[in-house]
Amino acid sequence: MKLEDFNFDLPQELIAQDPIEDRSSSRLLVLDKKTGEIQHHIFKEIINYLEEGDCLVINDTKVIPARLIGSRVGTEAKIEVLLLKRKKEDIWETLVKPGKKAKVGTRISFGGGLLIGEVIEIVEEGNRLVKFEYNGIFEEILDQLGQMPLPPYITHELKDKNRYQTVYAKHEGSAAAPTAGLHFTNELLERIQEKGVNIARVTLHVGLGTFRPVKVENILEHHMHSEFFCIEEEEAFKINNAKKNGKRVISVGTTSCRTLESAADDSGMVRAASGWTEIFIYPGYQFKVIDGLITNFHLPESTLLMLVSALAGKENILNAYETAIKERYRFFSFGDAMFIR
Repeated sequence: MKLEDFNFDLPQELIAQDPIEDRSSSRLLVLDKKTGEIQHHIFKEIINYLEEGDCLVINDTKVIPARLIGSRVGTEAKIEVLLLKRKKEDIWETLVKPGKKAKVGTRISFGGGLLIGEVIEIVEEGNRLVKFEYNGIFEEILDQLGQMPLPPYITHELKDKNRYQTVYAKHEGSAAAPTAGLHFTNELLERIQEKGVNIARVTLHVGLGTFRPVKVENILEHHMHSEFFCIEEEEAFKINNAKKNGKRVISVGTTSCRTLESAADDSGMVRAASGWTEIFIYPGYQFKVIDGLITNFHLPESTLLMLVSALAGKENILNAYETAIKERYRFFSFGDAMFIR
């Protein structure tokens, strides 16, 4: 399976630079995974596709303002640090730019010394382990100094930090938002529950893989970075109950999907669990849990495009993307949505 099989041409102007004012007024392309049939809607109309007894699974991770701009102590050279994964209390795996200036022992000052980071180890692929020193509470200092870690294709400044969070974000730890969830409002979620749809919460802290392109021509050689996930007993029960009653499990986003598929047994039952997952889903994968997926439009040659191709078939997906481009849908994190049913 070749990387080029998952390529498509996207006009630059279709990359959404700003979130739209009303989250649930984004557009929604509905794709039938069996027939390839396509319908066009507004996102809030997703409720018409959900049935009583279905289980909608959301990822309640919260993005931390993980992008820190500092200067190297001694030379004042500008250094950017992106927090990726907490290893111990004050030690983080980070992505440092420029990496050449971040040798072991390098000290970086943020906010005029409010926060000091010291590079203590060089990890694979140029990442760094950084130990932080500060007075007070780390999260509060980060909130004061950090910026939202927007993907590189978004060049506009984000005026409101909350627009890169889902309305149900709860557990801090992500380096990127689970963007399929950005379309939901509290009102829409209430209406969905009133219809008799169960909402289950899982947590997956979106990590390094989001920032790393696939670099191997044979995709089977690609290695996913590990991300932390957690499913509580009560939430696993909701998901399994839907399966036992012959109802659908619909995942909001590829992160929720990967969490469920990581925690499922061969019969499709989900166990309460927490740990690290490196699951890589590409065509040929047999889904154990999910029946449908709400997702955004993904980058060419990305692992996310491979995941949706595994669910709906590569031809159906690339045809849907071609249609979305023709119809001027907005792409990527702040873009429109797709429901694979």
